[in-house]
Amino acid sequence: MKNSYDAIVIGSGPNGLAAAILLQQQGLSVLVIEGRDEIGGGLRSKELTLPGFTHDICSAIHPMAQTSPFFSQLPLAQFGLSFLHPVADAAHPFDDGTAAVLYSSLEKTAELLGSDRQTYERLFRPLLQDFKDLSEDILGPLQLPKHPLTMAKFGLKALPSAMHLAKRFKTREARGLFGGVAAHAIQPLTNIATSAIGLVLMANSHVSGWPAPKGGAQSLANALGAYFTSLGGEIVTGNFVKALKELPPSKAVLLDVTPKQLLQIAGERFTSFYKWQLKRYKYGMGVFKVDWALDGPVPFTAAACREAGTIHLGNTIEEIATNEQRTVDGQHPELPYTLFVQHSIFDKTRAPEGKHTAWGYCHVPNGSTRDMTAAIENQVERFAPGFKDLIIGRHVMNTADVEAYNPNYIGGDINGGLLDITQLYTRPALRWSPYTTPAKGIYVCSSSTPPGGGIHGMCGYHAAKKALKDVFGVRL
Repeated sequence: MKNSYDAIVIGSGPNGLAAAILLQQQGLSVLVIEGRDEIGGGLRSKELTLPGFTHDICSAIHPMAQTSPFFSQLPLAQFGLSFLHPVADAAHPFDDGTAAVLYSSLEKTAELLGSDRQTYERLFRPLLQDFKDLSEDILGPLQLPKHPLTMAKFGLKALPSAMHLAKRFKTREARGLFGGVAAHAIQPLTNIATSAIGLVLMANSHVSGWPAPKGGAQSLANALGAYFTSLGGEIVTGNFVKALKELPPSKAVLLDVTPKQLLQIAGERFTSFYKWQLKRYKYGMGVFKVDWALDGPVPFTAAACREAGTIHLGNTIEEIATNEQRTVDGQHPELPYTLFVQHSIFDKTRAPEGKHTAWGYCHVPNGSTRDMTAAIENQVERFAPGFKDLIIGRHVMNTADVEAYNPNYIGGDINGGLLDITQLYTRPALRWSPYTTPAKGIYVCSSSTPPGGGIHGMCGYHAAKKALKDVFGVRL
């Protein structure tokens, strides 16, 4: 490390790296400090089960990485990054052996929804036409929209709960498909604005698909890191920062951490009111995660599921909504909504010849350490009889394991805090700019700021943009 820097970024998740890159692009001297031995945060891959089986430890599918207003502008292909796409982005099986399918083609998806075909197209076609403009406004802080009319039209669809919007559909298939995607919100489907998650993710499928980096999520982190260092940036790993006094002198510090760590690292520099707000910050449900090494492809009853990258296991939207509400209420449903990914059907680098990998998690009460392995595997077996017989290796992580691996995942919350209407734009505290703190030169650039969780880097981008303006007099 040098004696001093213009800016220091603590944490090398996608937001920390995005912040560091933007700062370095302006010719500043930037240092990234990562606690783990490898960069990545939520973008990490490892042989968790058996040699030759590459699993994503945290995030697995990256719908917004290619449409991110910032990441999409970076020359990451020059640094070894390539995205692979499954035949179908997502599938939603039902107990009768059929499935609804989300294809990148709007027309193909709608065609399979029977009497809901026109309703689906009328709902999503305007979103696709406006997607670029919407992305600029959605993926940022609360401010006067650049495209107010477009945002107003989106808001009319996005503000209701997912359960309310699903009433537009008549078929079980359309309702289930939408509900499975909306459940990525990690909150009850009756909550206001949960429709927004489903709408954005499904529209994103029709714009650029739901891909994954070839070789694992770590490939995206490595490409971001390599691009950053090619600009002259510096990365130090294996150094968990516990206090600001441990850092070299700098003009700005950006922290890719949640409120809990922010208080630990920089709390002594904050006002009492700001600390009070951070202590009141709400974290959401946690996750229990399982990775499998398999002796063959997953034998889903519905043929469409065998070619989909992501599978939402929960049957009807009503069943999903009931079990998500039970989880929020502190229970552990026997049939939890399960998010399941099978990379090896479209990325042959993930497993040895003839073998396969699978990745899955269910939501659990924040901080729960109950073993949900059997419940998750029963859900997979429910829609893919014979799945359990294929398991040759298994790795599990409860919420404590998830948080131990990535300290930003408080109680297993992978969203950087509850992303409901009360914290959508006020995360982590109610301020004119959510990226600033009361301490001069200290900024928050994690998913605990708008727009929240997801692999898009926009939390880091907006925090760095604010620091550039405040500290360095650079307006972008």
